[in-house]
Amino acid sequence: MAAEQMAEDWERTGQELPPRPLDAIDRDILRILQTDGRASIRSVAERVHVSRANAYARINRLMEDHVIRGFGARINHERAGQGASAYITLKIVQNSWRTVREQLQELPGATHIALVSGDFDVLLLVHAPDNRTLRELVLTRLQSIPEVLSTRTLLVFEETDLDQTAPPAP
Repeated sequence: MAAEQMAEDWERTGQELPPRPLDAIDRDILRILQTDGRASIRSVAERVHVSRANAYARINRLMEDHVIRGFGARINHERAGQGASAYITLKIVQNSWRTVREQLQELPGATHIALVSGDFDVLLLVHAPDNRTLRELVLTRLQSIPEVLSTRTLLVFEETDLDQTAPPAP
């Protein structure tokens, strides 16, 4: 059975894919692509000392196995007009994670959602143009989700990207 078909079968049943063992070359490829998601296959191949065909096959396999979830740009949210950021903790009805997650994914400005342990159940990171929009998101959108029992909003005053390759924030 092809790796892509296996991944689809696992997703359909709601199960997690088993971890994929990575060798040193795979880890080097991942490091390069995390630093520069626009790196060419040729550049990656040269840097990890394999043929272009080998690098291409490895990257495709990492994508098919869902090790690489996608490629994107790192955004300076403040410069992009999203100057208000907050981590929002949510307590939710037991066994409602999948339902709540689907609704949170639809929220404008939601950039990270995590099911966690501790005093709350979900940690949500959102970016909004201003505090008024953020307030509306919390008081109107989040608190109207029936499975959300309570929320707590933690405003972000300043962020530091720990990725060493990202330019420092102004």
